[in-house]
Amino acid sequence: MSPLHMHGLTDKELIERCIKGDRLAHQLLFESYAGKMMTVCKRYSNSKNEAEDLLQEGFIRVFKNLNQFQFKGSLEGWIRRIMVHSSIKYITKKVNRIEFSEQNELEDIVVQENIFSSLSAEDLLKMIDSLPKGYKTIFNMYALEGFSHSEIAEELGIKTSTSRSQLVKARKYLIKRLNNIQKKVG
Repeated sequence: MSPLHMHGLTDKELIERCIKGDRLAHQLLFESYAGKMMTVCKRYSNSKNEAEDLLQEGFIRVFKNLNQFQFKGSLEGWIRRIMVHSSIKYITKKVNRIEFSEQNELEDIVVQENIFSSLSAEDLLKMIDSLPKGYKTIFNMYALEGFSHSEIAEELGIKTSTSRSQLVKARKYLIKRLNNIQKKVG
């Protein structure tokens, strides 16, 4: 049971208390959503420390903008969106600009479906985490967060076609990794 539900507060009551500066309410909000949001931050980071920085940056924005939540959708979804945007801003600020590959070094590759039965969700997440930074960012935004290519392009300051090509390359990279695993298992 989440800390929020243990204290019998609704999202609206919690938000109202946070806006009034109630430190316990801030702590409850953080404890209720930090675990799920850390998972989001890990998808955009290269290390646990960087993920923790992303989480902290995201929650600073959450608390700063809490008065703007309009209860049109879930609080968790709103917080997730802030975490994704904060992660993207943090990363693009840190590296100045994400490197996107223009080379098409990956040939068309086919993977056999039975390989998925031998992999855990953790294995798949590790494979996604191993993607080159540009591939990983776009793959996460598109496949996991549901951004469109035009939204990705706008967020990252790239062309829509670059977003599409990076997604294709990310998928091919993952398929190539899957095939390598399949050869070892097979």
